[in-house]
Formats: sequence, C-alpha cells, structure tokens
Amino acid sequence: MPPTLGALVRAQRLRLNPLTGQEGLDRQVEWVAVSELEDPTPYLAGGELLLTTGVRWATGVPDLRDYTRRLAERRIAGLGFAVGVVLDETPAELRGAAAEFGLTLLEVPRETPFIAIGKEVSRLLAKEEYEGLSRAFAAQRDLTRAALTGAPAIVDRLARDLGAWVLLLSADGTARHASPDGAAARAAGLADELDRLREAGTRASVSLTSGGEHVSVQPLSIGRRVRGFLAVGTGGRLGSDERTLVNAAVSLLSLELERTAHDGTARVREGLLAALLTGALDLLHPGAERLREVLPAEPVVVAAAEGTGPAQPPEGVLVTEHGGRALLLAPAGTDAGVIGEVLEGPVGVSDPSPYAELSAALSQAGRALEAARDAGEDLVRVGDLPGGLLGLADTPAGARMAGDLLAPLMRQRTSAELLASLHAYLAASGRWDAAAESLGVHRHTLRYRMRRIRDLLPGDLDDPDYRAELWIALRVHGATT
Repeated sequence: MPPTLGALVRAQRLRLNPLTGQEGLDRQVEWVAVSELEDPTPYLAGGELLLTTGVRWATGVPDLRDYTRRLAERRIAGLGFAVGVVLDETPAELRGAAAEFGLTLLEVPRETPFIAIGKEVSRLLAKEEYEGLSRAFAAQRDLTRAALTGAPAIVDRLARDLGAWVLLLSADGTARHASPDGAAARAAGLADELDRLREAGTRASVSLTSGGEHVSVQPLSIGRRVRGFLAVGTGGRLGSDERTLVNAAVSLLSLELERTAHDGTARVREGLLAALLTGALDLLHPGAERLREVLPAEPVVVAAAEGTGPAQPPEGVLVTEHGGRALLLAPAGTDAGVIGEVLEGPVGVSDPSPYAELSAALSQAGRALEAARDAGEDLVRVGDLPGGLLGLADTPAGARMAGDLLAPLMRQRTSAELLASLHAYLAASGRWDAAAESLGVHRHTLRYRMRRIRDLLPGDLDDPDYRAELWIALRVHGATT
C-alpha cells in the first residue's frame, strides 16, 4: 500500500507541520505533485500530495476557498504549503478553507526542499513493495510446504494467510475441505456459479460481491478436465500479492488432485513432457544426461490439438495435456499421419526445434492450431503460415484475439483516444514524458488516461507478459482496421 500522510509527518527530517485535517493523516499518498497554478486539478488524478510555494500569490492572493474546494473535490491526499519562499506564514484564509473542506494542510519549512518530500515518498513506496514481495515469497513457501501434507493443509494455510474462509470442492460441487469448518455450508450457495464455470471451461473464473463480502471461485484442473474448485471469501477485493498466493494455491491443489486421480507412471510421463515444454526442466544440466538418452533425438517437433485420438503414441513419442490442449513431442521426421492418429484434429505442428528452444516451438504449435481451426484443416504446419510474430495480423484468428483483448477499451466513447494513449505508453516503455510528447498532450493528461485504462482492462499493466500481449494486439488491430 502507498505511504500515508502520517508517515511523512513522522519523518522528522522533513519537519512537516499539519495545520488542519489531522484526522486525515491516514490518507494514502500515491504520488507527489508540485504546481503553482491557480487551478491544478486538470493535471491531478487524485491521491497526490500537492506542494506549492504560492509564488503567483505575491502580487495578489487568489480565491483560496475556491482553490481549496476544487482540490478537495479532486480527492487529493493533502496540500503542502511552503513558508518563507513568498509568504512568511500560511495564509489564514487557506487554513480556514482547508478545515472547512476537510483537507489536510501541511506547512513545509523553507529548509525542506520539495524534492526531499518526493524522494521520501519514493523510498517508502519501494520499501513497501519490497516488504510486500518478501511477505508473498514467504507465504508461497509456507503454502508449498503445506502441500507436502496434502490438500487440506493447503486450504488451511491459505485461509490463515488471507484471513479468509476457503472451501475446496470436488468436481460435482461437494465440499471436500473447509477452513474454518463452518465454510462448508457455503457450498450449496455456489452451485449455480459452478455450473457456469463448467460450461465456460478450465480457464474461466467467477467473482462475486455480496453484503460487503468478495468471493472468487476458480476451477482446479490439469489439462481440460476439471478435478474440483477453490472458493475464497474475503472482506474486500484481494491485492496483487494475495491474488498471487491464491493462484499458487490453485496450482498446488490442481497438482494434488491430479496426483490422486492418475496412475503413477502416466503422471510421470505427462509431467515430464509438461516440464520440458514449459521450461521447468533443464536438459542441459549434467544430471539430466540419462534422461536425454531416452528422449527423442533432436531436432523434435511439438504438436498441439484439442484432444487425443484413439491411437496410442508409438515408441519415441510423448503426449500430455497442458493449458487445455493435448500436446505431442516427436522426432522431426515423424509422419503427419502418425501425429493425426495420436491427436484429435485440428492439429498444429511446429518447425523442427532443439530442446533448448521448446518454448518457442510450443508457441508455434499453438499458432498453427489456431490457423488450422480457422481454415478447417486437419493439420497445419507453422512453416506454411505468414512469417514473423505479427503474421497473425493476416489471419481471422489474430483479428479476433486482438479484438477480444482490446474490447474493454473499444467499447468506450473515447476508444480512439484510449487506444492511442495505450500505444504511446507501451511504445515509450512506460516513460511518461516521451509518451505524452508523442501524443502531443501533457503528461498529467496521459496519466489520467492510463489510470482509466488500468481500471478498464482486466489484466495488470505491470505484468510484462500482459504488456506484450497488448502491444501485439494493438499492432494486429491497427493492421486489420
């Protein structure tokens, strides 16, 4: 969470003196802004600590009541007035207006430069982020240790770390374990939501808010078969660290349920291929020498499909389910007919690849599968598709995926403005000045637009994978309109 005004007041070296609004010292400071404008509100997003010296007041003090009212309506965190620069003391009219509108007014001594306040806020933000990451890593470590004991231990640990109720449900909606025990009674009320999740597939989730309580439900699955559900109820929406912890629990519980549902040999085979394709297993490690001897010789191909066919994979061919798809690993010379018998079409096949580049081959297979679906073909090789990462721009699949990803922005009245702002922000790697200059707008205007974009999009713009998807979607959208 961002630092509070109280944390800045307690920083003795800043010597900030609260004149009004002491009851608002618990307000969070999301940023520090400096402005001498008579009306800076068009350039504020809310949550800032606004600093001013009143330099423009030397020749005439403006209507400070109206000035303060606008700031309060903008919901800034607080106002800092520097004394000894233009005026030797904070104007009484400003103090009165701040008290009237419930705005926290801090007096900044001449000896305290504004940059020192900004640095302190940045330091506290970095400190909080580091501590949050440390807490998240510790919680995930404890959750992983709990997994050694079994699914109930994971549920109990998650409930304790979140201060929430947590419910593990079987695939038919029956409560398997609840923490605390009374949470089991909530299973009946989730039946309708579970039906929707079963229809939506393994990648869907449900979030509900009722009576001040926030409930999220996610399916537990490895591949396309749902083994159960995890429901979490909290007093408010989860923060990013808490969501990460829930996602870790979902992964651990999915693995645990899958472990108890499959034969040990099959699990090892499928787990091995999934580890290879996702980069979790390093075949270049000296300890993997014996494993390399039993795997297909390089180069290999990766194939992706909706499911497996009736034929059993021949010697030297591995098959598993991962991410809702059936995946196959085979020597590069494997006949297309063999692949088609093992996998249920349509099928996408990658280019021949060494083991060190399997993740790229997996992406190629997924792209070829999308093309096979759209073209109604049984099997498509990635080599037959347009080249480059942006080759999807020439396919209906690419246009559809781009439209789905950008739909929350495109539905807005100012969609063109929002899309242009997002494009400029990503193109400038998040550098506000460069992005604002390319758009021809003030950086505060861009900050306001990006705050709105963050509110509209379901993903996290700080996630590099999500930013990459948005960038490609913007390119595809621009190429197809």
